[in-house]
Amino acid sequence: MGNADFGYPSKANGDNNGVQRVEVPPPQPFFKSLHYNLKETFFPDDPLRQFKNKTASRKFILGLQYFFPIFEWAPLYTFQFLKSDLISGITIASLAIPQGISYAKLANLPPIYGLYSSFIPPLVYAMMGSSKDLAVGTVAVASLLIASMLGSEVNATENPTLYLHLAFTATFFAGVFQASLGLLRLGFIVDFLSHATIVGFMGGAATVVCLQQLKGILGLEHFTHSTDIISVMRSVFTQTHQWRWESGVLGCCFLFFLLVTRYFSKRKPKFFWISAMAPLTSVILGSLLVYLTHAEKHGVQVIGDLKKGLNPPSITDLVFVSPYLMTAIKTGIITGVIAMAEGIAVGRSFAMFKNYNIDGNKEMIAFGMMNIVGSCTSCYLTTGPFSRSAVNFNAGCKTAVSNIVMAIAVMITLLFLTPLFYYTPLVVLSAIIMSAMLGLIDYEAAIHLFKVDKFDFIVCMGAYLGVVFADIEIGLIIAVTISLLRLLLFVARPRTVVLGIIPNSNIYRNIEHYPNANQVSGVLILEIDAPIYFANSSYLRERIIRWIDEEEDRLKSSGECSLQYVILDMSAVGNIDTSGISMLDEVKRILDRRDLKLVLANPVAEVMKKLDKAKFIEILGQEWIHLTVGDAVAACNFMLHACNKPSPVKEESEQWNSIV
Repeated sequence: MGNADFGYPSKANGDNNGVQRVEVPPPQPFFKSLHYNLKETFFPDDPLRQFKNKTASRKFILGLQYFFPIFEWAPLYTFQFLKSDLISGITIASLAIPQGISYAKLANLPPIYGLYSSFIPPLVYAMMGSSKDLAVGTVAVASLLIASMLGSEVNATENPTLYLHLAFTATFFAGVFQASLGLLRLGFIVDFLSHATIVGFMGGAATVVCLQQLKGILGLEHFTHSTDIISVMRSVFTQTHQWRWESGVLGCCFLFFLLVTRYFSKRKPKFFWISAMAPLTSVILGSLLVYLTHAEKHGVQVIGDLKKGLNPPSITDLVFVSPYLMTAIKTGIITGVIAMAEGIAVGRSFAMFKNYNIDGNKEMIAFGMMNIVGSCTSCYLTTGPFSRSAVNFNAGCKTAVSNIVMAIAVMITLLFLTPLFYYTPLVVLSAIIMSAMLGLIDYEAAIHLFKVDKFDFIVCMGAYLGVVFADIEIGLIIAVTISLLRLLLFVARPRTVVLGIIPNSNIYRNIEHYPNANQVSGVLILEIDAPIYFANSSYLRERIIRWIDEEEDRLKSSGECSLQYVILDMSAVGNIDTSGISMLDEVKRILDRRDLKLVLANPVAEVMKKLDKAKFIEILGQEWIHLTVGDAVAACNFMLHACNKPSPVKEESEQWNSIV
């Protein structure tokens, strides 16, 4: 092959002449290596760093502040902060009260439990949460999930007590799951819900929620428990004779009012409070209208009695026996993941605007604890909804005290004001839900996904169509499955590209990306863009051989000198397993039979360590492993004078020959 006389310089020689070999990393004790890998996997942010070189008392205080951030910021709290948080808390309370009642109805729970859920959980989060802007409360998507998943096992109308107890139990398991993920540093599991998945899922759930509100808008008493669009439309249009025009007119008017106020607040951000106050204003106006006209006697359904008093304990109501235990666990885990993903995403979004960071694992612990405590105090699942947090942010909140102010406002409502909601029409609650849900159908994000990444758009639409035409669980499963399939495709079918040298440089780049890059005559340079595992080793072997066949055919047809060397750029290969090493060994043997030489460039430390332990370096030869592609090309030293065309690395080769 023209390299019989080639002798790789010794290490001493190499040092003197500027040539550096690729070293095998020094051996590490097993437990030290295991400790490092576990730390990188579960503690990438190194949360224990702040405890180093501290006294025992200081460590205790830091630990207390870690789990209860209120002890960190409370000593620095000022009167100016209080004024801002007071305004924010009252503002979000005006939104939380009607939304809490509405979302409880959406979950097929008595409306009072929506108010209960806006009292205790915000107090827990104020002590344990790390976000300054998150406003805690019930959310429509989680409410719909609870109604869908629990409703498939227990009818909320026929057996309301059992249904309510299962809702508490599902909330308990959601909290346990969330807190466990945070304590065990397993927050990366939530990352499997990609942005595209969440956009599609939220959009589909919002569409389903809007369709479900047709029951309230049209004043229907009997409605399907299914969430798919076909069942809902069938239920709507098979009961046309029961439509109530009074309810429809009232619902459309309030929906129009809510949408107009939201549009105005978006155009004029200084008037955010108009949109925030609109739901409570709708409730007050609707209640007055019904009271003055006695519309409840003409087909307009009202909330009715709401009992006074604070949250009664519900710890004895949790259901831990079959046959409903698995239903509660499944509902809790699924709703917990969705609520957690939404809450963390919302918290990070607003933290970015104010230039501070929140700890995702700490947030999971806070969400988990507020749901565990909530399940024992007659609350159902809560998180940080976007709409309420956006109002909190725009109102100028400074700390989590805004959640405390909101909880106090809800407490006052529970103690003294619940009788005022007797005449609140259900159609107003439906309008409030629909106006909130329309904001979750993010068609602009879907269009952006289509422009940037078609596969992400497919994931998004898979989630949306699955939720709308099947049910929420199937939509979520479809989206996660497509996302995992894409992840597996990235791993199982990594990209391999041919590199060429950019003229007047020693830089090697993808020849498709840089058309002016020239391939080195007699040398095929391939870059592998992913770790080499059992899942892709067979594919990479076949793809490398195919590249070699195509290159030989190209050289033969163009009359250039024959292929002599194959260089694998391993820069992007972060790891390799035994199947990958076997693949490299097999490729080497195939190339040996074809009178070609395999060369490796820039293998990372982890790869070098495993290649050394597998004795592959001895098989290949240390002289055929190089730090850079440029060094590997120079080291090939094939006979350039035998080629018909001058090589772009002629000058380098001559310099290398002079060294040798």
